Amino acid sequence: MDLAHELAFVVFPYLCLAVFVVGHAYRYMVDQYGWNARSSEFLEKRTLLYGSIPFHFGILLTLVGHAGGLLIPQTVYDIAGIRSEAHLLIAFWMGLLVGAAAFVGALLLLWRRMSHSRVRAAGTMNDTFTLGSLVVVIGTGLYNVLFGHYDVLCTVAPWIRGIVTFTPDPGLMLPVPVSYKIHVLSALVLLGFSPFSRLIHIWSAPLRYLFRKELSFRRHGSICRN
Repeated sequence: MDLAHELAFVVFPYLCLAVFVVGHAYRYMVDQYGWNARSSEFLEKRTLLYGSIPFHFGILLTLVGHAGGLLIPQTVYDIAGIRSEAHLLIAFWMGLLVGAAAFVGALLLLWRRMSHSRVRAAGTMNDTFTLGSLVVVIGTGLYNVLFGHYDVLCTVAPWIRGIVTFTPDPGLMLPVPVSYKIHVLSALVLLGFSPFSRLIHIWSAPLRYLFRKELSFRRHGSICRN
């Protein structure tokens, strides 16, 4: 195991996680007015609709699937009666469905930003880099689903859990194919970059509206007058 491998799969993940945490705290303290999605819907709506819906649908379910499939040990699934073969089969079909949706959506959003003059003029290099990074991360993940067919339950999954529990074992990533390593490292780059991009708006999702009290409206004519 060489130094570059240890730097890539021990030091680099913690560096990205540190930037992720500190960057969000810094951004919140100094740029609360910029803490939004900077929507360009008023400039062009149709392509945004076609790209945004499958992208958000796919990326959110992808994050849920990664968390459930990689952070939860296979022994827990065994107790629940889900063997590794069934686990991988579920991961394949769900990954194919939501990954394809997220990839197509991200491509449409990137094409929209590059091809529509008004959207391109109102955007920044930061926006283009963010969308391009999403295309790379999602694209490599989808490639691995279609052509990788590698069992990550005994290598990538325990390595990720080791990062979370501060017991990383870079040796687990030695036999992993290059395409999987590219997917992991590019995802870490995007994770570290996210506090300085429009991706921060995911933390501002209006979930409190699901639990707020009902609002009562009155007809104008029902107001009592003396």
